[in-house]
Amino acid sequence: MFPPVSLILVLFCFPSIVVSKAVHDHHESFENCLWNKSGCLSKQQRPILHSIFSESYWPILLSTMRNLRFNFTNTRKPFYIITPENYDQVKRAVVCTKKYNIEIRTRSGGHDYEGQSLTGPRPFVLLDLQNLRKVDVNVKDQTAWVQAGATLGELYYYIAQKSKTLGFPAGVCPTVGVGGHISGGGQGTLSRKYGLAADNVVDALIVDVKGRLLDKKKMGKDVFWAIRGGGAANFGVVVAWKIKLVKVPQKVTVFTVRNSLEEGATQLVANWQKIAYRLPEDLFIRLHFGPYKNKKGDASMLIAFRGLYLGTVRQLLPVMKKQFPEMGLKDSHCQETTWIGSVLYFAKGVIKENSTKELLNWKETNPVFQKPKSDIMTKLMPESALTKLWRVYLKGIPGVLIMTPYGGKMSSIPEHATPFPHRAGTLFSILYLSDWNRTSMEVAKEKYGWLQGIYKFMGDYASKPRTSYLNYKDLDLGKDYEGIANYTQASTWGQMYFKSNFKKLAEVKYRFDPENYFKNEQSIPPLEPYSD
Repeated sequence: MFPPVSLILVLFCFPSIVVSKAVHDHHESFENCLWNKSGCLSKQQRPILHSIFSESYWPILLSTMRNLRFNFTNTRKPFYIITPENYDQVKRAVVCTKKYNIEIRTRSGGHDYEGQSLTGPRPFVLLDLQNLRKVDVNVKDQTAWVQAGATLGELYYYIAQKSKTLGFPAGVCPTVGVGGHISGGGQGTLSRKYGLAADNVVDALIVDVKGRLLDKKKMGKDVFWAIRGGGAANFGVVVAWKIKLVKVPQKVTVFTVRNSLEEGATQLVANWQKIAYRLPEDLFIRLHFGPYKNKKGDASMLIAFRGLYLGTVRQLLPVMKKQFPEMGLKDSHCQETTWIGSVLYFAKGVIKENSTKELLNWKETNPVFQKPKSDIMTKLMPESALTKLWRVYLKGIPGVLIMTPYGGKMSSIPEHATPFPHRAGTLFSILYLSDWNRTSMEVAKEKYGWLQGIYKFMGDYASKPRTSYLNYKDLDLGKDYEGIANYTQASTWGQMYFKSNFKKLAEVKYRFDPENYFKNEQSIPPLEPYSD
């Protein structure tokens, strides 16, 4: 069920804070704990603790707030923001919040669609990793250590600075934080060739509930398995990932072909469903849907087929002529570029010469209100169903609809290799995203109504049982505001994200964080393993 709009839409003005008496009473003691006994913090250093009374508080809180749904007057904000500059400070933050029984939430890029690092039902401290963003690329062994506060844009840029023939398979939005993206799976344009971002992690550093900094060997193979796609925030604070870089050719090809419904887009989408997951691994074609006024001025749809091919135009055109001739790809639709150029193309739709530095300080100048839902598709939709989908899509105020193909390497990785279970048999994923930029109850109702309508309609065609992608977090699938859900209750959402992997995740949670200190509204509760 969708939350009542009356609960999420109130007069938008300067945000307020709901302060817990317990947090307020322990204010001085908590600060002393941080400044303290380990000597890892010093009041002479640049301030890393920001209370609601600090001038720095609001600029930091709002710096990576990507979704205005969490900036209302009645939304609980963190009492403290901690911006650590090294791992010892992260360790101390965990030790002190645990000592004073204050919930801790971690933010890397701020793109969590449900804002679980920005707000919560209980008093909490925000651990903002924006100062931990170092990227260390090792071309010789084709790996990189990347800190969790870095953005995907920064990661891509620094890889490209060291090598023109290495890349990394992750998402298309440059401002997404590496920490959360990888821990939720991380799909992108190279996933059909090399798998998810999480599939290409070879080591990690995590701070556990006891404040210990653990690498892969020390955390153990089960925890290392769990944090690569199971949501690392359920287990601790991942501060860095060691990733395996992948080979890319010096020249790749990007393209976009647009078709309206009047131009036969429905049949093209039907055919895309049949072949997109079976195409050669070097070829990725994603669909973007948008509203469109036809020549008669009537509401219609425009579908953009946006693709990446790991090769030249000359190599691509024969492949498309053989595999997907009806799309009508021509030389004029294509542009040869470098892999880093393709990153810019998918982020902006265009490639500018010498513009890769934009990835270091990419700005999203107009935050909006957003609400997502997603589906994992395991069967084809007939043309008649697609035609009905277009009618549902065009009701109300349409939002974003994106179809991302799977198959290739994604299908060859076993379902239990990582917590991300959507492998063999999965055709594509769908993101439904409603967004708006006005604080209006009327607009919000329409936007929520559109989202609810299209998701309900797709229930007849989505996977059975219905499943979703963790990085498209959706609290409508179920939530635990009290922080007391048991395994059975949490299975409501857990099995939708992880299928049968959810049980193992809960058992790992029991061994690593038995008191369930790291939790949120859709977290994984500890489950004691059954033994004979």
